[in-house]
Amino acid sequence: MADSRKRVHAGELHALALSFTYFFCVLAAYYMIRPVREQLSAAVGSTQLPWFYAATFVAMLALAPVFGALVSRYPRRVVVPLLNLVFIACLVGFVPLFTQSGLLSPRALGVLFFVWVSVFNLFVVSVFWIFMTDIWSVEQARRLFPLIALAGTAGAVAGPMLTRGLVTVVGVAPLLLVSASLLGVAVACVVLLGRWARRHGAGRHDARHEAAVGGGMWDGLKQIFATPFMRAMAILLLLADGIGTVNYALVTDYSKAAFTDAVARTAFAANVDLATNVLTALVQLTLTRWLLPRHGAGPTILVWAITSIAMLLLVVFSADPHAPLLAGMPAVALALIVSRGLAYGMAEPARHSLFAGVPRNIRYKGQNAVDTAVWRFGDVTIALGMNALRALGATVSTFAAISAVSALAAGAIGWRTAREVDRGMAGRARAEASP
Repeated sequence: MADSRKRVHAGELHALALSFTYFFCVLAAYYMIRPVREQLSAAVGSTQLPWFYAATFVAMLALAPVFGALVSRYPRRVVVPLLNLVFIACLVGFVPLFTQSGLLSPRALGVLFFVWVSVFNLFVVSVFWIFMTDIWSVEQARRLFPLIALAGTAGAVAGPMLTRGLVTVVGVAPLLLVSASLLGVAVACVVLLGRWARRHGAGRHDARHEAAVGGGMWDGLKQIFATPFMRAMAILLLLADGIGTVNYALVTDYSKAAFTDAVARTAFAANVDLATNVLTALVQLTLTRWLLPRHGAGPTILVWAITSIAMLLLVVFSADPHAPLLAGMPAVALALIVSRGLAYGMAEPARHSLFAGVPRNIRYKGQNAVDTAVWRFGDVTIALGMNALRALGATVSTFAAISAVSALAAGAIGWRTAREVDRGMAGRARAEASP
């Protein structure tokens, strides 16, 4: 039997390399065009974000049952490549909109691109993790997901570096084509991983494991209300969104106030993304790769929550939240970098590892609904709430304090949910071992 302490077991290296390349390409493709979205939102300020988020939420709510219908009818070898090919076609389709100014007004293009990029990000990343939890077992997920997540971080570092180096030289449209090319490589990885999984992956002895999951198109949304595990995962994500969306809005306001042109805002957004993703990589290489395999998802999520609380309290008690603290970064940007870096470096691999032990119908439909529609519902609700609190005189410190409370609740729910999942897995293992 392979040594359980060994990071990569025999027969896993080929699929791990493909998974690594797949996630690298997906995140690099997204982060190449993310700064373009960021400068469009910074141009109007965070008070307009609820409208952007609302449009994105409506799009997610419409697409979630469409995705549910696809996975109900078609096997993963069709659905996963098809989704990525659709986004490639959309990227190519945006090129004339950026190169020919008369086709759409700048504001209309900004709203359309913001919504599309937000949909693109959540769907391709959600489908990636669903695919990973379908081909790896729970034990493999704990060992390998920190390494696979590192690939995404590498792509997320490469993306803004490419954007920062190219945007002032070639403009926006060529960035879209490079992003589309990266997604093409991801599609090739999906095909090769599917072939590997049929011979070596989790569920390879069950022909139903790769088949269409069946059920109805609305199952994913229904599972959020009907399944205790999915309810907990939805609440956990909403609380995490209470940290990320507030920090994002505060940094958006800072960018609008500090920079006067699109190039400067794009460069600032790329610098924030680069710092975040470097931190994510460091965390994945050190803390997560030790903590998650040995102690599970609960302690990993808890460490992220406690660190986020500390950074948010720094903003609360800072005399001037916009004053430079580190390498020219204001307090709100520093809080965003640290909390987001640990969210992607620790909390996300831990959260996704919990889905490896649930039925495929929940994995494909419920997980996708949480990672898309629920996430954007949180964005809309939080952004509207921030606007209402601003009208009542809320300050940066007020928002940071609310986010700190969200982080505390997220840590508690993540810990409890992970313990319940572990107990359920232990009970199933004992039942299977008994004669």
